[in-house]
Amino acid sequence: MTGDPGSGDLFGDAPDPGSPGVAEPEKGAQVSRASVPLAERMRPRQLDDVLGQAHLLGPEAALRRAIEVGRIPSMILWGPPGSGKTTIARVVADSGALAFATLSAVLAGVKEVRAVVEQARARRAANGQGTLLFIDEIHRFNKAQQDALLPHVEDGTLRFIGATTENPSFALNNALLSRLRVYRLQPVPADAIARLLRQALSDSVHGLGEMALRLEDEWIERLANAADGDARRALNWLETAADLAVSGEISPDALRAVMGSQSLQFDRQGDAFYDQVSALHKSVRGSDPDAAAYWLVRMLDAGCDPGYLGRRLLRMAYEDIGLAETGLAGRVLAAWETVERLGRPEGDLALVQVAMELASAPKSNSAYVALGAVRAAIADSGSLPVPLHLRNAPTDLMRTEGFGADYRYDHDEPDGFARGQTYLPERLLGRHFYQPRGEGTERALAERLAKLGRHPKAGTGGQGGGS
Repeated sequence: MTGDPGSGDLFGDAPDPGSPGVAEPEKGAQVSRASVPLAERMRPRQLDDVLGQAHLLGPEAALRRAIEVGRIPSMILWGPPGSGKTTIARVVADSGALAFATLSAVLAGVKEVRAVVEQARARRAANGQGTLLFIDEIHRFNKAQQDALLPHVEDGTLRFIGATTENPSFALNNALLSRLRVYRLQPVPADAIARLLRQALSDSVHGLGEMALRLEDEWIERLANAADGDARRALNWLETAADLAVSGEISPDALRAVMGSQSLQFDRQGDAFYDQVSALHKSVRGSDPDAAAYWLVRMLDAGCDPGYLGRRLLRMAYEDIGLAETGLAGRVLAAWETVERLGRPEGDLALVQVAMELASAPKSNSAYVALGAVRAAIADSGSLPVPLHLRNAPTDLMRTEGFGADYRYDHDEPDGFARGQTYLPERLLGRHFYQPRGEGTERALAERLAKLGRHPKAGTGGQGGGS
């Protein structure tokens, strides 16, 4: 069973005649070159040709050295679509003279794994050749399916490579993950994709060279950038545009039609989603309105729910701006309501505007820090009793027991403040969970607390927990 051609690896899973473990065509059979996608024909066949993964396959990289000396580990290749996961697996099998068996976790299960294991045992018994099993989208295997691989990886029946776009820490069970090495692939750089496109245009054996196509450098660069790190996507675009060429000329109109609305890397449940949410939050915290607008629009245009972004911005208003600009939380709520009433794209401006305002505003995490400090104190001290003078005393019996005794009503005191009266349990007296900062409107709060003697360090900008 071959992998799913649409699974997203560089460059799909069409059989490559001549690769280990792939049957040669029967005598007399002809493989039509036109029937093999350009991305498959241009697939790298040696380590030096793999794009953008020098950290793994460069001359001094550990994986490169392991492959060259024949100590090929079972591994997980973790990376975005079109980054070369399938290609690396095939090159590894070829370099180790291993039979190459491939399954797609979308279509295969335990039965198919067992069949590959039996073939591997028979192959080893017959001629001593080892087998490399490549499973695309391994994160789609459930626990039982993943467990079925364990004994055969451990006893050496199979060398195993799994490919995934998902974080292996969450997608794979610990038993399997502990037996594998994880190598993370990076999106292919735009300049490397541009070189690949030029090579495809000039290569008459594997590429489109025999068509003598003309494509301006500007549009090669545009294709490379729009591919968003996915080399297979760029080659697919080029191949389709070549079919639309007139007299050997690939026109800008044809390229625009082929590219359509580019699909940005975004997955509502994957790493790209949480990475971009993190980038947005950290841009706001770092007072960079340009970056905040960039990440917000990236997510909006990739299909993120505006309501989710509204909730995240509201969290930032309380966590990172906090008491330095208390009115901002209300403006975030107003922007959130605006986008819900106007819809998209008209309502986008409201979210972008408030995100830029959050990023530009003075920052204070004093309330966030105080919350953590209070919870830590409660966990440490347990349920401390309410001091007697603060207790409710609605009956004579309770007042006889001292409830409410000696409580001073602040509004009857000079300046409306009962100086010296305490409000924390006795064990916590002197603790200061709130550390005011001197930013924005919080400066006035800090000055008032210092004047009242409520905090000896008010206004110093400390960010620690309770003292």
